[in-house]
Amino acid sequence: MEQTLDLYAMERSVPNVEYDPDQFPGLIFRLESPKVTSLIFKSGKMVVTGAKSTDELIKAVKRIIKTLKKYGMQLTGKPKIQIQNIVASANLHVIVNLDKAAFLLENNMYEPEQFPGLIYRMDEPRVVLLIFSSGKMVITGAKREDEVHKAVKRIFDRLAELDCIKPVEEEELEF
Repeated sequence: MEQTLDLYAMERSVPNVEYDPDQFPGLIFRLESPKVTSLIFKSGKMVVTGAKSTDELIKAVKRIIKTLKKYGMQLTGKPKIQIQNIVASANLHVIVNLDKAAFLLENNMYEPEQFPGLIYRMDEPRVVLLIFSSGKMVITGAKREDEVHKAVKRIFDRLAELDCIKPVEEEELEF
């Protein structure tokens, strides 16, 4: 959507939007289904957050454009969707010895006094993982969903190879 948009007109006519240029230069548009938030700028560029999958993201963009057109916005051209950053969470269902992992893994930072997770920068795929002793993790920086799956498998295999994980005992399981 490369064009100049009248964000004041959009705020007056489109429901579920907020626009306060003194606070933020973009218009905030919240969709209920799929539940996403879109930041729309005068340039026509848009940032969409909250989608749970690539398919949901595409559905959201189509719905946003359809809604804007319904309320009289003149939009030209086909939108170019470019995924910049996927943030995902995972659970390895193991206990991770972060002290040992910090010592044996390359490209990591672990300062438990500052933050309880180990920050691991993976080269392939190029992502950052926040790994917690509970086996839970956050993966960020992926451009495709398959990169997330590959990163989780690679870190699990690497932690197992370095003997940094152990099974969760019955009494440690969360219910």
